[in-house]
Amino acid sequence: MPVVNIAIDGPAGAGKSTLSKAVSAALGYIYVDTGALYRAVGLHMLRHGIDPKNADAVCAALADVRVSLRFVDGQQRVFLGEEDVSDAIRTPEASMAASDVSAFPPVRDFLFSLQRDIAAESSCIMDGRDIGTVVLPNAEVKVFLTASPETRAERRCKELAEKGMPTPYADVLADIIRRDYNDSHRAVAPLRQADDAVLLDTSDLDFDAAFAALIQIIKERVQ
Repeated sequence: MPVVNIAIDGPAGAGKSTLSKAVSAALGYIYVDTGALYRAVGLHMLRHGIDPKNADAVCAALADVRVSLRFVDGQQRVFLGEEDVSDAIRTPEASMAASDVSAFPPVRDFLFSLQRDIAAESSCIMDGRDIGTVVLPNAEVKVFLTASPETRAERRCKELAEKGMPTPYADVLADIIRRDYNDSHRAVAPLRQADDAVLLDTSDLDFDAAFAALIQIIKERVQ
């Protein structure tokens, strides 16, 4: 069977991870959450008292970062060293730290080969900010998944509450707007829709409808 790569890009809170994970399971593909890798690097910096906005300090500390993806019971888990940090990286603080460190070219280079190696070896759905534009420019399917900032903030608030981390809506919305700006204005690999990507706006779609729409897009392009 030929290797098929599917690139899902879009802003924070658009549902990329949830949808990509579900679709990959339905299609039998490996799911790769690249945002989790950047979150892990950001978490490492926070834990070691390093300002995620300080390029020199962050890049100097990369030599001490040991991040990896492992598949445990069929699910992708993220590790720092031997610690499973899959839950720890989902806080608002880790999210903003990920946005900060992802702006630095050495951090992107640090994680680039890991992402490319996975895609070369296995059919996968990979989501992030620059998958279709930079990491997998030749992916068979590219989708730009988005939703309004308000919709994304509502979804993120619900997600955080379910994890026992209730956060005011206004704070979550402000974080999303700030991260959108950071991701789309960074000098290296800014967030943007690839020229050949299909736009999927899920603002008015529930999970089932968004899932069906994404499956349809993929099936139309992968024979």
